[in-house]
Amino acid sequence: FLKNALTDWLKEILAGGIVSNLTGLFDNVNENVAQISGQIGQTPQGWNGDIFSMIQTLSETVILPIAGVILAIVMTLELIQIVTDRNNFHEIETTVFFKWMFKSACAILIVTNTWTIVMGVFDAAQSVDGQAAGVVVSDATVDVSSITEGLEERLMEMELGPLFGLWFQSLFVGITAWAVAICIFIVIYGRMLEVYLTASIAPIPM
Repeated sequence: FLKNALTDWLKEILAGGIVSNLTGLFDNVNENVAQISGQIGQTPQGWNGDIFSMIQTLSETVILPIAGVILAIVMTLELIQIVTDRNNFHEIETTVFFKWMFKSACAILIVTNTWTIVMGVFDAAQSVDGQAAGVVVSDATVDVSSITEGLEERLMEMELGPLFGLWFQSLFVGITAWAVAICIFIVIYGRMLEVYLTASIAPIPM
C-alpha cells in the first residue's frame, strides 16, 4: 500500500511537472519571433534616434577627418609616384594629372557623403524587408496547447521510469526554448548595434 501510494504521489508530481514544463513552452520564442519583422524592419534612425544622432556626430566629427587624412596621404603618394615614374618631365602627359584630379575629386565626394550613402542602403533594405516581413513570420508560431490537452491523464498511466525520462526531456526542451528566445533577442539588438558601429566608421573603408 505504501509503495503504491508513493508511486502515485511521484507520478502526480512528475506528470504535473511535465505539463507545467510544456505549458507556455514556446511563448517567449513566439513573442520574440513576432517582434522580428518590426525590429529588423526599422532603419537605424527609427530604432533609436538618440543613438543615431550620437553615431552620426561621431562619424562626421571624428571618423571623417581621419578618413580625410588617409585619403590625402594616399592621393599624395599617388601623385608622387606619377611624377617619379619618369625622371624626365617632358615625357609626362598632362592627362595623367587630369586623371589624378578626377580620381581625387570622386574620392573626396564619396568620402564626404559616406553617411548619406550608407543610410540610403539601409532605406532600400528596409523597403525589401517590409515586403518580405509577412512571409518570414507568418508560419513561425509554435503551438503546443493541443498536445497538453488531457496529457496529465495519459501520463498517469505510464510507469515511473519513463515519466522520469519524459520529465527530464521536457525540462531540457524548456531550457532550450529559453536559450533560443535569448539568442533571438541578442541577434535582433546585436544586429542594430553592429549597424551603428559599422556606419560610424564607414568613411575609413570608403
